[in-house]
Amino acid sequence: MPVRVHCDRVSDVADRETRPPRTFFGQPPMLASLFGVEMWERFSFYGMQGILLIYLYYSTAEGGLGIDQGVAAGIVGAYGGLVYLSTILGAWTADRVLGPERVLFYAAIIVMLGHIALALLPGLLGVGVGLVLIAVGSGGVKANATSLVGTLYAPGDDRRDAGFSLFYLGINLGALVGPLLTGLLQSTLGFHYGFGLAAVGMAIGLIQYVLTRSRLPDTARHVPSPLAPRERRIAVLAAVGLAVVILVLALTGVLRADRLVGIVIGVTAVSAVAYFTLLLTSRKVGPVERHRVLAFIPLFIASAAFWAIYQQQFTVLTIYSDTRLDRHLFGWEMPVSWVQSINPVFIIILSGVFTAIWTKLGPRQPSTPIKFAAGVGIVGIGFLLFLPMAGGGPGSAPLLGIVGILFVFTIAELLLSPVGLSVSTKLAPPAYRTQMVALFFLSVALGTALSGALADYYNADDEVAYFGILGAVAIGIGLLLLAVTPLVRRLMEGVR
Repeated sequence: MPVRVHCDRVSDVADRETRPPRTFFGQPPMLASLFGVEMWERFSFYGMQGILLIYLYYSTAEGGLGIDQGVAAGIVGAYGGLVYLSTILGAWTADRVLGPERVLFYAAIIVMLGHIALALLPGLLGVGVGLVLIAVGSGGVKANATSLVGTLYAPGDDRRDAGFSLFYLGINLGALVGPLLTGLLQSTLGFHYGFGLAAVGMAIGLIQYVLTRSRLPDTARHVPSPLAPRERRIAVLAAVGLAVVILVLALTGVLRADRLVGIVIGVTAVSAVAYFTLLLTSRKVGPVERHRVLAFIPLFIASAAFWAIYQQQFTVLTIYSDTRLDRHLFGWEMPVSWVQSINPVFIIILSGVFTAIWTKLGPRQPSTPIKFAAGVGIVGIGFLLFLPMAGGGPGSAPLLGIVGILFVFTIAELLLSPVGLSVSTKLAPPAYRTQMVALFFLSVALGTALSGALADYYNADDEVAYFGILGAVAIGIGLLLLAVTPLVRRLMEGVR
């Protein structure tokens, strides 16, 4: 009997050693946890953003704030840019103070508090407090969730792009359901109920993260480049000084609503130049790593151009859906925010397709610069597809036409966005891994803020010029990046 027990134990050990490791659709199992956390965070983020613009410009009789439409679009663009601009703060805190895992945890709490403020505080007070908290918190969540996904893969692991595409699927599951539910509550009960649901979604994501955060690898808690005591004192003084400057500017009327988007564009551009300068001059960056940072510059420019077009889903397309689109389905008019759930549907369908394609091709897949060039060019084509519907009156644009345009947008997005997240981790110098991810998000910040500024030029009576010019410019940038791809690939020093 004792011999049999011993043999059984040996057999169990052998079974465990030969049993294939658990995976999440062929990816590291911890990807499932990060997938879920980001899904709920995006549920709250896009659910709120789906009703934000119309809340700002709808009249008080309709439950809104009655702000001028162009100013409201600028606020949304400035807020979106600030979200991605805040990734600098989140990434810097992760690399220098707390590590990405702890920053992700605290940032998620801040996001939840922001949604609660929007739901409970009245008028512009709720908008100001809520959007600032959500922007700062989302910046910490976005940069560090992406960085943590990167820690799950060894250098040269061909599953990386496929894994980021799967992670992107989680983002878009939240982006699909969020606007549907918040839009339904907004149209039946009121805006603040929609904002409240966004807060509940973020709370669910936070609870899930608390239950699973211990499973992350030790590298997730590592602080790559910790601050020296003197540097900490300087950082605290700088933070206090910045807060005082912002308060003074707000009280003196410099930070007016109609100026916000221009300020965010300027700050983002200066921050990007400063970041590239830091990475290219740092003693912690070697020659090969410096070449890779240089290779990221044209990708950064292409990414900013892409997002300037793509993010108009939350500015121009929202206005277009409210005023020009026929939203009637079988005699029922769907909420404006539901249009924003069309793109996530295509993402969910096509993410698996793109994941399978990149996995199947492996090292034979197109290089990152080619994917970027195709993404920018295709989103430009998507804007040109508005032209056949131009010139009609209210409710004249067919819903099927918008569905087709958003399908094209989705193909462009899958060629650039998850690939951009992936390449930012592959090209990153080890000492600046999270901050390199933040640099990619800076391109998103710049493009998002530009989408708000460009929305002020949208005129329903002259749509041909607006959609035609911007579409042609995007296609031109894609062709230019394609032309310089050989140079970019040499600078990437073997990274694809």
